[in-house]
Amino acid sequence: MDPSLRILLGSMPAIPAEFSQVTAITKANVYFDGKVVSHTIVFPDSRKKTLGLIYPGSYHFGTEKAELMEIVAGTCEVKLDGSEDKSSYSAGQVFEVPAKSGFDISVKEGICEYICSFIG
Repeated sequence: MDPSLRILLGSMPAIPAEFSQVTAITKANVYFDGKVVSHTIVFPDSRKKTLGLIYPGSYHFGTEKAELMEIVAGTCEVKLDGSEDKSSYSAGQVFEVPAKSGFDISVKEGICEYICSFIG
């Protein structure tokens, strides 16, 4: 497994079930003809996260800032740009994506739910 796709279990609290005192942006972020959809939430300190769904298929995303991807439900397979290694993630697992890079993400069945935190 690519070391930059490390699982962070045990080093951080459980994936949150809810967020309090945030502003939810009602306009959805829609990608790949609606097969990836997210909504942005903004915290009082201006931090942003997106809460999203990925339907079956394979998709590539570019990153400007570093991202922390928390899998809430479902399963996905991830490959960072520049790596040949793929890793599977399921509910309760987390992976990081470096700034100014990208990643391929695939969902084989069902829906993968995620929280994306912009960390860089």
